[in-house]
Amino acid sequence: MVSRVCTNFLAATKAYDVHAIRSMSFIMPKGLQEVYTKAKYGGRNAVTMLPGGGIGPELMSYVKEVFRYAGAPVDFETVQIDPNSDSNDDLEYAIISIKRNGVAIKGNIETGSLDTEVLSRNVAIRNELDLCVNVIHCKSYPGVRCRQQGLDIVIVRQNTEGEYAMLEHESVSGVVESMKVITAANSYRLAKYAFEYAKKYGRKKVTTVHKANIMKISDGLFLETSREVAKEYPEIEHNDMIIDNTCMQLVSNPKQFDVMVMPNLYGAITSNVICGLMGGAGLISGKNYGDHYAVFEPGTRNTGTAIAGKNIANPIAMLNASVDMLEHLSHFKHANIIRLAIDKTINEDKIHTPDLGGNATSTDVVQNIIKLVQTSDLRHQVHL
Repeated sequence: MVSRVCTNFLAATKAYDVHAIRSMSFIMPKGLQEVYTKAKYGGRNAVTMLPGGGIGPELMSYVKEVFRYAGAPVDFETVQIDPNSDSNDDLEYAIISIKRNGVAIKGNIETGSLDTEVLSRNVAIRNELDLCVNVIHCKSYPGVRCRQQGLDIVIVRQNTEGEYAMLEHESVSGVVESMKVITAANSYRLAKYAFEYAKKYGRKKVTTVHKANIMKISDGLFLETSREVAKEYPEIEHNDMIIDNTCMQLVSNPKQFDVMVMPNLYGAITSNVICGLMGGAGLISGKNYGDHYAVFEPGTRNTGTAIAGKNIANPIAMLNASVDMLEHLSHFKHANIIRLAIDKTINEDKIHTPDLGGNATSTDVVQNIIKLVQTSDLRHQVHL
């Protein structure tokens, strides 16, 4: 059975000592540590593909098609997870595959069963693989009409604990308790990642988002840990903001934010707010990192069941996730040519699906990207 809470650092939280935790391992932003990948054969990487539900399968078919024309050296091992099954067997198969390959790309996986013994597939994968960091880079596309142009915000979200720890029970009939888990060690790992990310990419400011005014012990621990880590980076400005005010500030003055670090639930909220400002859920990708594994997916984790099979789903978020994956695997030339094709399709050719105010089909977008991938001018830019 997949564990409900997976962390390598629980022992350290029994007596909170940030100085002791500093000596532990933490996840470094890509480029600051050696990429940990397992399955590679003749220069090609084996990658687990989890299509998920809703629009996931059709989006994955677009990824495969674009990769084929770009010549990306990746072989996919597809694992289907049945959202309506009361068994966790398919979930176990998926996790075994990711552990073997080291890297995965996934759609959102619904959990149809209300049986408390059937775990949320998405949360269980993150917990079992200890994917404690979720990174969403929210950068506006100039060619998309949206509520806020010029946004460039990075969300660093805790990914394995908080309200998503899946620890619920009915204490007495009609009274349900849900545990929020915050550990000093995982808070330190997250804050350290956020500041190292800011340092590596020349970011000037890190904002810690919390609700420590009400949840004084749990969010208080998260906030205090961020403040301790901030002392190690005097060149980077650090401030903190309560989650409800953060949502208001994102709508009214989003350009004040640079890197934002926060617990799990707040990350789910703020990422959807920012994506809404930028044009919707179909643009931005999300990256999930642990010490040994990486999983790539659309940033807002929407299933899109209502538009499945209609050829109108925006493929950009999933394609961006696939490019992130190529970069993680150090296939930079293939990543660059696909990203350039995506940017030109959106910003110059302005081939937009209905969610962006256009009338293009999913196929129209993908075929334009493929056409650009094949052009000599674009390939010359990245020396392919």
